Amino acid sequence: MKHVKTDYHVHPNYSIDASPATIKDYCYKAIDLELTEICFCTHVELDPKRKDKENFVMVKGEKRSVYDFNWLDNYFEEISRMQDELKTSGLKVKAGVEIGFCQGIEHEIEKVVNSYPFDYVLGAIHCLDHISISSKKESPHYFGSREAAQVRADYFAVLMEAVKTGLFDCIAHVDLYRRYGIGYLGPEVDTIHRGAIEPVFDEMKRRGVGLEINTSSRRRGLKEFHPTKEILSIAVEAGIQVFTVGSDAHSLDELGEGIDEALAVLDELNVCNHVFTRRQPVPCCKSKGECL
Repeated sequence: MKHVKTDYHVHPNYSIDASPATIKDYCYKAIDLELTEICFCTHVELDPKRKDKENFVMVKGEKRSVYDFNWLDNYFEEISRMQDELKTSGLKVKAGVEIGFCQGIEHEIEKVVNSYPFDYVLGAIHCLDHISISSKKESPHYFGSREAAQVRADYFAVLMEAVKTGLFDCIAHVDLYRRYGIGYLGPEVDTIHRGAIEPVFDEMKRRGVGLEINTSSRRRGLKEFHPTKEILSIAVEAGIQVFTVGSDAHSLDELGEGIDEALAVLDELNVCNHVFTRRQPVPCCKSKGECL
């Protein structure tokens, strides 16, 4: 099965934890890497209990509140300019967003995703109990005081709520707890999904929600991608059909990292890489129909 090479998780300089590399910088690097499609997924964090920490974006070097939707006007204008500039380049440029989910912010998420013509809305669990488990600095405050059973209960309950909102096209790094949880839970971190993730995947299948292979785990010393092959196999068995691949790049040198290998994993599982246009998925496997 021949897959089309895409990177569907890229953080330009709008994300507060990203390098100063611009949308234009990434697009031209994507052409050098012979990507056929790139999707920008600026971080949007809306947890009111973390409003002084991360509910911001960067616009032209200035920090702005994520609640000031004017930043999205700039974002879409910049993406639109690159779409026009690169019409004949062979690279397609898509407008996406990565939204960190927590309970009680469904209305705010709905306002964001329904106010602008996103191609792709990626959902993620970055925080539990309002503590960032994706942060090397903060995660000890969560994992250091909890046993594996509690992590399992907390994470998969929030993940199920995120899926049930129907607000997301795809779920990012579905086993993100492995990133820093492994230092506290040890090898058990690779098995806590068993019995907990299956109902989530059933709900994702029912709603047509996709699953991302995120290659950023390798940059943090993990042997497998997010998620592991075991979890991917469970997803396929559950009937999930929409998959995307993303480097989670926060700097130019990370763009496209691991994408070829992630596509090979999809090939092993006999499932298809997808792209999105106005939130509609299209398969990108030559044997199942050309997407471009």
